[in-house]
Amino acid sequence: MTRILLLENPHTSADEIFHKHGCEIRRISGALDEDELIAALDGVDVLGLRSKTFVTKRVLDAAPSLTAIGAFCIGTNQIDLRAASERGIGVFNAPYSNTRSVVEMVIGELIALTRQIPQKNNALHRGVWEKSAAGSHEVRGKTLGIIGYGSIGSQLSVVAEAIGMNVVFYDIAEKLALGNARRSPTLDALLAESDVVSLHIDGRASNTNFFSRAMFDKMKRGAVFINLSRGHIVDLEALREKLLDGTIAGAGIDVFPEEPNANGEHFESCLAQFPNVILTPHIGGSTLEAQESIGQFVSTKLMSYIRKGETDMSVNLPNLASSPSDDSLYRVAWVHRNTPGALARVNQLFADAGANITYQSLATKGEYGYMVTDSATDVPELVLAELQQSPMHVRLRVLRKG
Repeated sequence: MTRILLLENPHTSADEIFHKHGCEIRRISGALDEDELIAALDGVDVLGLRSKTFVTKRVLDAAPSLTAIGAFCIGTNQIDLRAASERGIGVFNAPYSNTRSVVEMVIGELIALTRQIPQKNNALHRGVWEKSAAGSHEVRGKTLGIIGYGSIGSQLSVVAEAIGMNVVFYDIAEKLALGNARRSPTLDALLAESDVVSLHIDGRASNTNFFSRAMFDKMKRGAVFINLSRGHIVDLEALREKLLDGTIAGAGIDVFPEEPNANGEHFESCLAQFPNVILTPHIGGSTLEAQESIGQFVSTKLMSYIRKGETDMSVNLPNLASSPSDDSLYRVAWVHRNTPGALARVNQLFADAGANITYQSLATKGEYGYMVTDSATDVPELVLAELQQSPMHVRLRVLRKG
């Protein structure tokens, strides 16, 4: 029986998939620290988590039974992917499932901030009537600058254009502009012309404090700033200073350098004093629709890997999407070093043992190769022993069809 540990409350749609395949599920509502996670992973085959639990090399060293990790979110920066690959552990995420939810939240915030709705709301909650058009604008005709033109940034571009905004974007990779969006030649040029700047870059360590005081200095006076990507990529103290002097007219911040591990825990921010700042608790992708979709998507990918050896859309392992053929009984799934001769070696071992290969596929990615070899008969132990003793060997699994 496959044993699953789920942390941080992924949607129960994941449980439905796991139960369908006879898995044993244990849920822990919050995040775990390193020592707690090591203890909880004893005998666990599959770990599911969101963004608060960090899977380090030390954790993986202490979890020999762990075969796969599912990140029920977009990012995988909380997982040591290199260490996972070195152990042949497949990592899967949901890169597109909450895209629409994030986009809608950005649109809602940029409209609210441009219309000064948070300030008016705060005044009424204090019992003060402040009906005025001063400082309040339509977003139609304004320019939205999108930094990072991936799945979220590009869909945001389309929706923003549909409500009448001009869109410019900047990305370090070559990206096709959608609709009437324009690619900005430089980041500085984007900051200088944008009425709203929305940040959509990944959370790799090298992006820490990416949006610095120097970048805030280059923004158009009276612009709005929104970050629904990663907390550590923005210098919040610099943003606080720009809000104090009025350079930035408003901000929407959903992610923070340090976030509580569980609901109900105390939270502080240097931005809490500002009525023109919308602070939300990392809920950009937290709609019921998105979370249900993420639960289904990630759990399906995990089960396809565990039961069939499929690595389609794995973050770290070479991608193979082939199901066992009809006449296959066993599948040998081998993660190995990307070394010339791996395929020939496997074929020779099967031939020497008189085992018939019914299907075979190989993919490589960087340092690693991943091969599946199907057989209609029992796989000789000698073949498996030879593969495990090979200097190319990383991890070997034998899967029985059905």
